[in-house]
Amino acid sequence: MQEIKTETGSVIIDGNTSDGYHTFNELYHHRAVLFARICKDHPEIAWKAKKHSDGTMFDKMFIVGIDTPEGQYSYHYDLDPYWDLFDVQELPTAPQWDGHEPSDIMRVMSI
Repeated sequence: MQEIKTETGSVIIDGNTSDGYHTFNELYHHRAVLFARICKDHPEIAWKAKKHSDGTMFDKMFIVGIDTPEGQYSYHYDLDPYWDLFDVQELPTAPQWDGHEPSDIMRVMSI
């Protein structure tokens, strides 16, 4: 795998790269579990799909999201092992993306 340099100059080699406390793989898994809990607590606004609204998708991935009062928030996850973790409504395609970005994370606080 190719090394990736961050803005701070540190090097990320792969998912086993650690910040000294957690690996990227651990943090990715934690994010999945925590978002699954949010979705489980709010099934009326949660959804998952194996395709984007335009019919495309990243290889072996899916998208899961919630529709908050402030707009969407969503993540992409690997089908294996995460598809079954999200026990929410499955849609044929995801809703049209509303342009949300990582900086919009506080939308989840509006539910």
